Amino acid sequence: MKINALPLLFATAASASVQGFDISGYQPEVDFAGAYAAGARFVMIKATEGTTFNSSSFSSQYTGASSAGLIRGGYHFAQPGSSSGAAQATHFLAHGGGWSDDGLTLPGMLDIEYNPSGATCYGLSESAMVAWIKDFGETYKKAAGRYPMIYTTADWWNTCTGGSTAFSQNYPLALARYSTSVGTIPGGWPFQSFWQNSDSYSFGGDSDIWNGNEAALKTFAKTAA
Repeated sequence: MKINALPLLFATAASASVQGFDISGYQPEVDFAGAYAAGARFVMIKATEGTTFNSSSFSSQYTGASSAGLIRGGYHFAQPGSSSGAAQATHFLAHGGGWSDDGLTLPGMLDIEYNPSGATCYGLSESAMVAWIKDFGETYKKAAGRYPMIYTTADWWNTCTGGSTAFSQNYPLALARYSTSVGTIPGGWPFQSFWQNSDSYSFGGDSDIWNGNEAALKTFAKTAA
């Protein structure tokens, strides 16, 4: 992808922003209409984890978000120590992670972060982790027509990929940092597309901010690389 195509794939380094949020099965009841009325315009919904878990709430949450007029998309919680990136991308695509250029669907998001129940980097070396992410991303791109987003923290990215810059040109970044500022952006990304700025959102789940205006968000949802 050419650098001058960045505004089509990513947010721009602009002062405008749009409120959104992300949810999982831990939030079975979400006030989507209330969120939209309060200014939210997008939501990311957990669909899968590894190759064996599918969220039982995904379908109803996706339908609720759609009915409320929210731009929506699925995300996959990575388990790099259990199976290949390709296998997990295939599972994700088959259970809610697909993308279409209807202007309402976000590209799928790879949620890759500290292992909640095991080794920090899932037992993978930095180079093996980078290869795993590439395996996931290329498999997703071949099937869906665009690269997935990557959700992570700066600390995890630097620790487990060695600060790899291999994804900064094609994979939009959703950066998690619970603070009043986005902080240092890792991996050579020029800026974040989304910022998860809080683990609490009044209408359900976590708070996320799109780095751009609403028109740019709609373009992002519709535009493939």
